[in-house]
Order: sequence, then structure tokens, then C-alpha cells
Amino acid sequence: MQKPIITPEQAVAKIKTGMTLMIGGFLSAGSPNKILKALAESDIHDLTIICNDTAFPDKGIGLLIAGKKVKKVITSHIGTNPLTVEQFNNKETEVIFTPQGTLAEQVRCGGSGLGGVLTPTGLGTVVANGKQIITLDGKEYLLEKALRGDIALIGASIGDTVGNLYYKGTTQNFNPLMAMACDVVIAEVEELVPAGDIRMENVHTQGVVVDFMVR
Repeated sequence: MQKPIITPEQAVAKIKTGMTLMIGGFLSAGSPNKILKALAESDIHDLTIICNDTAFPDKGIGLLIAGKKVKKVITSHIGTNPLTVEQFNNKETEVIFTPQGTLAEQVRCGGSGLGGVLTPTGLGTVVANGKQIITLDGKEYLLEKALRGDIALIGASIGDTVGNLYYKGTTQNFNPLMAMACDVVIAEVEELVPAGDIRMENVHTQGVVVDFMVR
């Protein structure tokens, strides 16, 4: 079935204040940057963002931070964006730091119908504060609960008209996982091609989970 092709502004119209968004990419590579720019220019605020990083002040997710649209961010690092650091230190934005591999697994669990993942990463550190520790076969693990979002905003190199997506190189970062872990998926694609032009073995995200596409 053909997927609706919408503008960045129409994509933003589907987002409401207070929502939880999963945003793909790594330092804006593989991020849906046109949608994020339109979102930064909107009146939407108090967002919870789940992402690998908060990019730079003038790019991608960083525009949301600069516009003070974000009340909480679950991420693996913020070091490239001094505005995130400043807002965190001033208690304007809550930041939950999560080891990158753990974050990926939490999102994967959210998309797979699992309750969470057991990992030794973070034991004995502040990462473990307030979390359940489970002993299995004589070893201790942290229980990291699954993560899901209201809307996934993802960026793809190529998309076909039925929503199948292909990501070049490292732009895959978090995008395929997040596309599985949200109720609504909006994909911004660099190139739109007819159905069938992406070889089956090159489809990283199946069209069945994609709801809307932005060129």
C-alpha cells in the first residue's frame, strides 16, 4: 500500500506537546533534519526525547535543545552540545544517561514486545541507582526496562513508495530499532523510488511499520 507523502510541517502537526519521541541518527547523520528544523520552529514543547546524542546546537536534535522544547532526554552522551550541558546543570532539562549499548537494547526490547534486558553494564556505578539488580547463575545484572515512544522520527537514505527503507553506512544508527518501538513512524527520505527498486536484501526497515514519509 502506498504511504502518504507529507511535508515536514505536516509531520510536525502530528506531534503534540508532552509526547515522547524517538529520534534516529548519530550527531545528525541519519537524523530527519528537515522535520527537526520544522519542529524547532513550532510551538510544541515539554517533549521527552530518546536519542543516541543531542547533536550540535545548530543541527538536528540540537535545534530542539536550543529552542528549549525538551523537558527530558534519555541518551548516551551530550558532550557535543554545550547547550544540553548548560540546561542539565541549570536543572532546566532532565538528562538520563544510559550506556549506548544498553540504550539500543532497551529500544530493541520495546520494539520486540519484551519487558527489558539484563546487563552487567553499569553495576557499581551511578547508572545502577534505583534499578533492580537480578542474580542469575551466580552473577548480578541490572534490569534495564524496555523503552517505547509515541512517534519515531527517522532518517533514511532511500525509501520506496510503500515505505521500505534503506540506510547508507552508519546512518543506520538507531533508526531501524526506533522504527519498531513507536506507535507512529515518520520517515524522512533523501531519495524516493518506486516500489521494488530497493532489493529485498537491502531493506533495513519494512514498509509495514512506516506510517508517513517526508521527502
